[in-house]
Amino acid sequence: MNTILNKNQLQLTIERLACQVIENYVDLSSIALIGLQPRGIFLADKIFEQLKKIKPDQNFLYGKLDITFYRDDIRKELHAPNQTDISFSLEDKNVILIDDVLFTGRTIRAALDAILSYGRPKKVELCVLINRRYSRQLPIQPNYCGKSIDSIISQKVRVEWDKEEVNLY
Repeated sequence: MNTILNKNQLQLTIERLACQVIENYVDLSSIALIGLQPRGIFLADKIFEQLKKIKPDQNFLYGKLDITFYRDDIRKELHAPNQTDISFSLEDKNVILIDDVLFTGRTIRAALDAILSYGRPKKVELCVLINRRYSRQLPIQPNYCGKSIDSIISQKVRVEWDKEEVNLY
């Protein structure tokens, strides 16, 4: 197992991602951060905390989205549903979807379907910690990316939040 990002690199990456969001949206009141269940919420929580630290005087929306029943493989695999926590409308908001690893793009496709239940966003962007290039099955690319890696289909990328590192095995 190879470590892609250690604890210090991971913290710097989270800080950089938050700064990139601020560069694009000086006024954070127009954005809604949406962490994707189950693993994207850990990164989303950290980016949310970092944005609050940098811009403590600005309020912005933050929610968590379960895409279980929007997945195209729901009939093939058993998925335990998570909880969605979006208590606001996404109508005319700049939505930033946050996930840990972008692999085939199917999770993001499901998220795009799911968020329409909460209104029609003005714009949707994607923020990921790890972008596994060359494995996409759908034409989806991140707007904010912590690190891009080249990996083969048999390799796995695991984000271990308790150790705060990202591993490839």
